[in-house]
Amino acid sequence: MRGITVLALAAALGWSMGASAQAPDEAAAQATLKASGCLRCHSVGADKDGPSFKKTAAKYKGQPGAAARLEGVLKSGTMKVDGKDVEHAAFKTKDDAAIKNAVAYILSR
Repeated sequence: MRGITVLALAAALGWSMGASAQAPDEAAAQATLKASGCLRCHSVGADKDGPSFKKTAAKYKGQPGAAARLEGVLKSGTMKVDGKDVEHAAFKTKDDAAIKNAVAYILSR
């Protein structure tokens, strides 16, 4: 029984350490966002032509699949706003890891 408890504790610690490793690389995310022109219309805390990253993060907070949905929008360049199809600039990079990192950065604000 003690061996099972130790194994369960080790697995839980490994899982929580892995979860913290998912934190976005902020410098790389900011570089991706800048290179893709996102910062012309968005900023971290203030609305510009587009919503702030804080507002976007609040909108999607706790929603399963939010990151995948935003990745899809930012890869395709189309999204719905108030039920209407709207064109949105797509990321200039095709590097999935860079896109996932940028989305994680946005959602972590």
